[in-house]
Amino acid sequence: MTATRRELLARTGALGAGIAFTGALSELFVGTAAARGHRGYGPLVPDPDGLLDLPKGFRYRVLSREGDPLRSGEGPVPSNHDGMAALPGRRGRVRLIRNHENRHTARIGVPTVEGLTYDPAARGGCTALELDGRGNVLGERVAVAGTAVNCAGGPTPWNTWLTCEENEDRAGTNGYTKDHGFVFEVDGADPHRTGAVPLTAMGRFQHEAIAVDPRSGIVYETEDAFDRPFGLFYRFLPNKPLGGTGSLRAGGELEAMRVPGVPDLSEIMDIGASFDRIEWVPVPDGQAKETPIRLQDFGPKGITHAQKLEGCYWGGRSVYFVSSFARSSQGSAGDHYGQVWKYEPHRRRLTLVVVFGPDTDVQLPGEAPDNICLAPSGGLMVCEDGDGAQHVYGLTKRGEVYPLARNAQALTSAAAAAGGTPEEPEWGEFAGVAFSPDGRTMYVNCYTPGTTFAVTGPWC
Repeated sequence: MTATRRELLARTGALGAGIAFTGALSELFVGTAAARGHRGYGPLVPDPDGLLDLPKGFRYRVLSREGDPLRSGEGPVPSNHDGMAALPGRRGRVRLIRNHENRHTARIGVPTVEGLTYDPAARGGCTALELDGRGNVLGERVAVAGTAVNCAGGPTPWNTWLTCEENEDRAGTNGYTKDHGFVFEVDGADPHRTGAVPLTAMGRFQHEAIAVDPRSGIVYETEDAFDRPFGLFYRFLPNKPLGGTGSLRAGGELEAMRVPGVPDLSEIMDIGASFDRIEWVPVPDGQAKETPIRLQDFGPKGITHAQKLEGCYWGGRSVYFVSSFARSSQGSAGDHYGQVWKYEPHRRRLTLVVVFGPDTDVQLPGEAPDNICLAPSGGLMVCEDGDGAQHVYGLTKRGEVYPLARNAQALTSAAAAAGGTPEEPEWGEFAGVAFSPDGRTMYVNCYTPGTTFAVTGPWC
């Protein structure tokens, strides 16, 4: 079992110090309105229903909960709600496309549906919800099934969702009948239009998240590998960039990022550290037929790795990606509680813009930043994925951190993923934070028990 953040702080004498953001925070808000100038929306108010604590004036609606029937009649709502996108529909409607990070042991798998199932032995996939202009759920259905460990992904400029398998098991492993480790495109309006077709040219590895350059169509991809050597940061150059739904099936070239002289990003801790000669190296075998990509031979200069590469998004003219943490005890070159990196394609420049580290109140901003999104009103929303209480935190341009939501659903069953007890409860992580196209509603998932919330209130 790995050390928790609080254990690490105790060992270093920093318990009671906590986590804070430092660095060029203004970099994170390119293309948004001015961030809030004060510490958030006030204290969180305990929810009498024991689901979601929010600041005064905010309200939530439960849109979907694991185990309830899908409105399509295809089966129950699957477990393990993870990455998600909120895409515009017709006549003011919103389409939520939601990942289910289900392994072969999942309690409730994604129901298999003809024409939408890749591997009948796999239990992951996506479901799609359609909401009307008032936020009412009009429909809920399977969008892709038979995939494995669908963790995160990202939206495309043509309003589809790229769902990523954080798994690289081969056929014959864990009962699977096909190889896994791919990206799948999902059309929330008509899932049969995209089907269950792996985008193999985008590589077979432990995918986490993607971001698409809306000008060039280049797709950036993070890899959350669990063992040494850790994951890589990739770019995919499609043969048909910005071609719309299905164009990514036309193939392209997969490359991995090399930072000259830096084999591991965790060794860089100086805020503002910048590298101007970023190299992109063709991946020798994108299908990883014999060897995982991160273990392949990239030549005498090697390749650049990083632990826990997770969130990824596009802002302004740059792509940002998150390393949730690094532990030297687990093989990283250095220790940190989270980094945010910025890559500027037009300059071939990589810059470390934010580091999370022990600095202030132990409750803020929590442990292991994971899914992130830009709020339309300005600011950044960060899903916490660590031990103990779990929050969605906001971050202003001034570096002020404030709690926006706290999961009130304690996991007290020994069989629960977090292993909580009544004496020492645990709470499921947040994931999939996203805003409606009009910016008036924040959607977020509780991973366990799988719950999708819509949060409204005095956003400003």
